[in-house]
Amino acid sequence: MPPLRTLMAIPVFLALLLAPVTAGSASSTEATNPFLSQFVTKGGVPAAALLDRDGDDVHFAAAGRGITRADHFRAGSITKTFIATVVLQLAAEHRLSLSDPVDRYLPGLLRGHGTDGRRITLRALLSHTGGLADFTTVTRGAVPVTPLQAVGISLSLPSTRLGRYSYSSTDYVVLGMVIQRVTGHSYAAEARRRIIIPLRLTGTSFPGARTSLPAPHGRAYTADGADVTELDPRVAGAAGELVTTLDDLDRFYAALLSGELLPSRWLREMLNTRAAHGAYGLGIFPVKLPCGTTVWGHNGRIAGSYVRSAASIGGRHVLTFRVNTTAIRDPDLEPALLAAEFCPRHG
Repeated sequence: MPPLRTLMAIPVFLALLLAPVTAGSASSTEATNPFLSQFVTKGGVPAAALLDRDGDDVHFAAAGRGITRADHFRAGSITKTFIATVVLQLAAEHRLSLSDPVDRYLPGLLRGHGTDGRRITLRALLSHTGGLADFTTVTRGAVPVTPLQAVGISLSLPSTRLGRYSYSSTDYVVLGMVIQRVTGHSYAAEARRRIIIPLRLTGTSFPGARTSLPAPHGRAYTADGADVTELDPRVAGAAGELVTTLDDLDRFYAALLSGELLPSRWLREMLNTRAAHGAYGLGIFPVKLPCGTTVWGHNGRIAGSYVRSAASIGGRHVLTFRVNTTAIRDPDLEPALLAAEFCPRHG
C-alpha cells in the first residue's frame, strides 16, 4: 500500500509545533501525546498507539480505549517488506536473479489479458511495475483466496503498462509462489527462518488460515463499526498476512535499515526507486517530510487495522503507529505525525 497523502501536511504540522508541551517533557513521543488523540477526535478511530525508538530512547503513547503496547494486530501490506527481504536474501545467495522472468520459476502462470510472464521480471514484481492487476479490487480484502485464485482474478482484469508503477497485491502473491519454488518451503517458513527467529520477533507470525489473533489483543473494527477481530488471513496471503506487535515492527525496520538483514549491495537495491520513478523501492517506499528528512518504511491496511512504520536511513530512529480500524478519516494526520517524530524542533 503506497503513500496516501504522506507529503505536505504543513498547516497541521505547524499547529503541532505551536502546541504547548508539558514542562519538563523532553521526548518527541511525549510531545505528540496530545496530537495522537486527534486520531480519535478528528480521525474517527476507536484507538491509536505508537512506539518510537530513537537510539536508546523508547517511548510509547496511546489514545482511546482498548489498545496496549503488547497487543498483537494484523499488519496488512507491511508483509510486503518481509517478503521482499526474503527475495533479496535469495538473490544475495545467488539462488535467483532479480532480472529473471517470472516464467523461469512459474512457467505459464502469467498469461492472459495482455500479461506475459516471460516479460515480467522479479524486480518488476518487487517494484510494482510488472503490470499485474490487483486482485483485491475484486475481493475487497474480504474473500479468502488461494494464490492461484488470486492470480486468476488478476488475469481476468485489464493489465497496466509494463514498466509503469501501479501498486498491486498480486505482485507479492506471485513472489510468495516464487519463494516456495526456489526454496521448497512456504514464504511463511522462509520468513520465520530468515527474519522472525534471528531477530527474536516473538510476537510476529504468519497465521495461515487461523482467524483468531494471539493473546494479548484488542478488538478490530471496520470504518462503520463492525467487529472484524476474527478474520481469515487468506484474504491477503503473501501480500498482507502478517500478525505482529509494535515492538517487533520497530525492531524489524531498525534491523533492515541498519544492514542487519541484507548485505549493503542488496539494501541499496531495496532502496532504489528508479524502476517506480521515485514512488517505491523493492518492498519499501520513501517519504520526504516538510523539513527535508526522508524516511523509509511501509504501511498496511487490512479489515480492522491500519499500520504505518517509518525509519531513518541506518535504522537509528524508527516509529510504528497503528489504529484499530480500517481507515483514518483525516488523511493529514499521518504525515503530520511523521513530521512531528522525525523533523527536529527548534526553539
